[in-house]
Amino acid sequence: MIVYHGSVEVIEAPDVLHSHRPLDFGKGFYVTTVKEQAERWARRKAALLKKDTAIINVYEMKADTAGLVVKTFQEDLEEWIDFVCSCRDGGEEYLKYDLISGKVANDKVFRVVDMYHTGVWDKERALKEIKVYPSYDQVAFITQRAIDQILVFQSAGEV
Repeated sequence: MIVYHGSVEVIEAPDVLHSHRPLDFGKGFYVTTVKEQAERWARRKAALLKKDTAIINVYEMKADTAGLVVKTFQEDLEEWIDFVCSCRDGGEEYLKYDLISGKVANDKVFRVVDMYHTGVWDKERALKEIKVYPSYDQVAFITQRAIDQILVFQSAGEV
């Protein structure tokens, strides 16, 4: 499977050391199967860092996850939203896994999660709102072992 990572630089040898803060699935190296999503993130990151170049990195993600502890969020948004809120609060449950995949909190979904997280909306209202937004995905490589085992750099280019 081909996956993408938006950045301001070419990343031939990804690692988990450069993850500065916990995101939806904790600290790790994030990729997506949606090229446009990675391109948008690359442009956003370039603007935030005042860089002239936005880069999309392309990887092959091998299917062989033997020996890795994998967590996949399918359609159970209730479990997903609680996990995301826990990670954003600094929870470390994500450290039980080598690889975590599921829905991404894009800009609109991020606002819904925040409304739930801060107690403005209850879980039922938040889940109802999330269901109306298009699904984007993300895969978080939590351990270097997971990266080394199944992620292979293919190419990179400006967007």
